[in-house]
Amino acid sequence: MSKVSVTGSKRVIDEVIETAYEHHSLHVTDYDGSHEGFEPGESLEGAEEANDRLVTVRSLESILEVDDEDAGPTGVLDDDELEAELADVRERVNELTDRRDELRDRVRDLQEEIDRMEPFAALGIDLDLLRGYDSLEVVVGEAKADPVEDALAAADGIRAFEVFAGNGVVAAFAYPAEGADDDVLQDALVGVDIALLEVPEAETSPTEYVDELEAEKRELEADLEDVETELDAVREEAASFLLRAEEQLTIEAEQKQAPLSFATTENAFIAEGWIPTSTVDEFAAAIDDAVGDHADVEEVERAEFTPDGDHHTEAVHDDEGREAATDGGPEASEETPPVVQDNGDIAGPFELLVKSFGRPKYSEFDPTLLVFLTFPLMFGFMIGDLGYGILYAGIGVYLYTSFEDTLREMGAIAIWAGLFTMLFGVYYGFDIFGYHAYPHFGFEHWAISKGLGPGATEWALSWLVLSVLFGILHLNVGFVLSFLKNYRIHDLEHALYEGGSWLLLLNGAWLWIFSQHVAGPKPGFLFDSISVLTLGAIEFSGFPVVVGYLGLALAGVGALLLAIGEPAELVEVLSPIVNVVSYARIMAVLLAKGGMALAVNLLAFGAYIGEGGEGSFHFIFTPSHLEYVQSHPDSYELVFAGLTTAPDMPIVGLVVGVLVAIVGHVVVLLLGITSAGIQGVRLEYVEFFGKFYEGGGEPYTPFGYDREYTANE
Repeated sequence: MSKVSVTGSKRVIDEVIETAYEHHSLHVTDYDGSHEGFEPGESLEGAEEANDRLVTVRSLESILEVDDEDAGPTGVLDDDELEAELADVRERVNELTDRRDELRDRVRDLQEEIDRMEPFAALGIDLDLLRGYDSLEVVVGEAKADPVEDALAAADGIRAFEVFAGNGVVAAFAYPAEGADDDVLQDALVGVDIALLEVPEAETSPTEYVDELEAEKRELEADLEDVETELDAVREEAASFLLRAEEQLTIEAEQKQAPLSFATTENAFIAEGWIPTSTVDEFAAAIDDAVGDHADVEEVERAEFTPDGDHHTEAVHDDEGREAATDGGPEASEETPPVVQDNGDIAGPFELLVKSFGRPKYSEFDPTLLVFLTFPLMFGFMIGDLGYGILYAGIGVYLYTSFEDTLREMGAIAIWAGLFTMLFGVYYGFDIFGYHAYPHFGFEHWAISKGLGPGATEWALSWLVLSVLFGILHLNVGFVLSFLKNYRIHDLEHALYEGGSWLLLLNGAWLWIFSQHVAGPKPGFLFDSISVLTLGAIEFSGFPVVVGYLGLALAGVGALLLAIGEPAELVEVLSPIVNVVSYARIMAVLLAKGGMALAVNLLAFGAYIGEGGEGSFHFIFTPSHLEYVQSHPDSYELVFAGLTTAPDMPIVGLVVGVLVAIVGHVVVLLLGITSAGIQGVRLEYVEFFGKFYEGGGEPYTPFGYDREYTANE
């Protein structure tokens, strides 16, 4: 990337902006106040008007629910045509939406009135009989009849009363005693749990009144449907125009606001930004063709990194053209170039995980490809189940095909995670929702196991060792990248101190751990697991003692380099061992998720193991199978009977057992996302990225717009 400066007369600022916009390659940077006598620029004339019209267009698109599928043929849209058609569409849409809102309000009011009439319809008393008396007081409310009657019977100010009730609604008629206060009826009901209702002004029965309201509501809904039809017609006519208008106004607004990032005086301007080095000459030629010598493009600096970690400045020689300066040049700024991440369609979605930590800086290695190679692998290893893998991949396909942007990228990640989960599900003995189906595929003697069976402890320990070996490899890649990064932006000395020291410490320490030097305290499974993992093809009893000494020597050299180059980090000299042990969480999640699936199946279906408590769990499923197992205690050891094997209620047991299995596996599926997903991401971010990666880069956003709906004049 190269930083360029465009300097010119304000008389041609419009032409320069338009040319740079159409070239669509210059990442404009905001003016930082470094040029004496220059001030930040102001928007060009017409910017506010363009923004106002853009807001109007987007509002109309929202009202009419316009989307990309409504686009028509591209074309030129001049200002007069845009203004006239926009005014016409706005007027029609405003008139129809006002009418629609009015109708919706009236329909809502009618529905509220209908709902208010339901209690009176439950009474079955005409509305005119519930009001208008001179000598009687009447109240209607939602309450129980008995408390109302008791309260009225105990009231001193009431000579006689009558209570009518229906479906939780009461109507109380009271004849006040002589000399009683006004509202004596309501006073008598003060201590009663009653919600008073206002009697509607109507002369008909409640049922007839509701029928009238329903009829009026249907008429209004028919009118509302007509308005919606008219809006659909407007949408069909205007959608393509609105998309073209939005694009044109977006371009206009961005161009008119561009000077806000420029340095300006009364007569001149300076615009600076980053551009791919290969396009500098082409960009300069485009500006020259547009405005001639009224503006000049100068390459200020080029993003090449020198031993001090800065990118150096490129000099421009009038007689020879642009070529790299070899003897220094003007001091480079501290500004770093923007970043373009381009990892292709396959690995590209994993940029989401990288950007969640931080976009790579221009000087950093983009780890997206490595995340693509390791995250699905770790996830699949931790879950390892055909059934769950199919569901994860299915969820991913749904997200990938139904959404855009972030959710689409998450869908792609889920697809890859699901595929590796399926792959490891086959590897672990055709595991399907915790059920080992390998005998059904003709592999009765399948030896590989997750390590959950009574006789499979060695496999659990072997997965622990494999997790550690993966951690060693993963961290080696991180430290190698740290070495290369420091060598590139600094020198070999920095690379040895900041990357080489940790490489030596990591590999030296683990060479010693896997050696026979001081073999007594070291657990035997460290060495035996190699034979288990290779099914006996490789026997490993540990590296020779001399290799152990070599490992200690390497670790000592690494510690010495660290003490010389980064003495403050000596307190973390054991971190390579601790970091690798952290990868044991891979095995832990494998056993935890496998154990949860096994527990669900045990509860739902029951299981037994062979004689002597060795071998795998075998699920029971049916009452007859349970009876057979129970009748042969010498051959089988019952672990749990299971819900589906209930002999007294086989149908109920089957239904409940299947329901428990479904709910349980859904829970395991969701916990698999959170546990395996979070732990995998944690290993990437904390253990792996922490060795070589900082993030914090700025995305490359070139000034310009890729036209979809409009064409240049």
